[in-house]
Amino acid sequence: MANVNLIVGAGFSGATMARKLAEELNEKVIVIDAKSHIGGNSYDYRDNNGIMIHKYGSHIFHTNLENVWQFMSRFTKFNTYMHKVIAIIDGIETTIPFNFRTLYDVFPETLAKRLEEKLLANFEYNKKIPILEFQKQDDKDLKFLANYVYEKVFLHYTTKQWGVNPNEVDGAVTARVPVYISCDERYFQDKYQGIPLNGYTEVIKEMLNHPNIELRLNTKFEDIKESYDRLFYTGPIDEYFGYKFGELPYRSVNFKMEEYDMPYYQSNACVNYPCNYDFTRIHEYKYYLNDYSEKTVIAKEYSEFFERGKNERYYPIPNNESAKLYSKYKEEADKLSNVYFLGRLGDYKYYDMDKAINRALELFEEVKNA
Repeated sequence: MANVNLIVGAGFSGATMARKLAEELNEKVIVIDAKSHIGGNSYDYRDNNGIMIHKYGSHIFHTNLENVWQFMSRFTKFNTYMHKVIAIIDGIETTIPFNFRTLYDVFPETLAKRLEEKLLANFEYNKKIPILEFQKQDDKDLKFLANYVYEKVFLHYTTKQWGVNPNEVDGAVTARVPVYISCDERYFQDKYQGIPLNGYTEVIKEMLNHPNIELRLNTKFEDIKESYDRLFYTGPIDEYFGYKFGELPYRSVNFKMEEYDMPYYQSNACVNYPCNYDFTRIHEYKYYLNDYSEKTVIAKEYSEFFERGKNERYYPIPNNESAKLYSKYKEEADKLSNVYFLGRLGDYKYYDMDKAINRALELFEEVKNA
């Protein structure tokens, strides 16, 4: 008799694993989710204006992983959208990460030219330098530039986003805020980029569309009464173990939606406000799929700490304390047989969508060959 698999979570990690088990091993798969919808934090929907809304903030698919792109392309077609992020720096709209274009936007031309020449003399072209590494400069002009970028782009935004002094933020996070020695204004440089033409929810729906897969929404793990042979858990690993060692910390996000009777609210899909206001950025969703509407919908993004029962887990907080706490749960997990943890919450790791899918694909191969 074929194995029965229980998958907790109908996001990309769970849906990828479900499809592979059902399709390649011809096994029964039960996918459950406590939410009333599939897709996890990638969930999107069309509103009354015909605009595709990303309920939990902008999701841009980008990857250099050929296998992930091919897998995703089975379930959707993509547009050719390449993401750019605008930031308001000293009242000027410019692109980030900070690059040569930004240099000429915010500085007088003579100063910008001098800084450009020194950057090219000291760094390899088309390289990203993490801001904290970039600050280690001896040259007076480059030190000025490093301090400028640190304060105007990194310091206040990071404090708002993570709720702590940037010195307390892990290097894996700060590396996401580089100085880019390039004229490339794109936020990502991956080979493959785009937005699914029918949205992310439809992608997951197609992935779960298989006779061996049964989907149950509004269903918690403790609601499951029948037996199963394997468990794939994409929920919080600390929750699975009853928080026996304490809660793993997360940052959460509060999105305040606003609708306007105008074609567009801002000049770009995503505009960051590093030094102004309490929100970190504003998303304007109609840009992603070029949705036509006489109205527009924006979301102002406010970062906050996760509190159980109040908001959603978004970003694991990487520091020494959380790493030690996670390692205790990981040790417990490794003692279990036929129980597998994956996804951002299961692995307590800040995965982009493609990395979450790839992790599921790799785990499937391990299970298949076990």
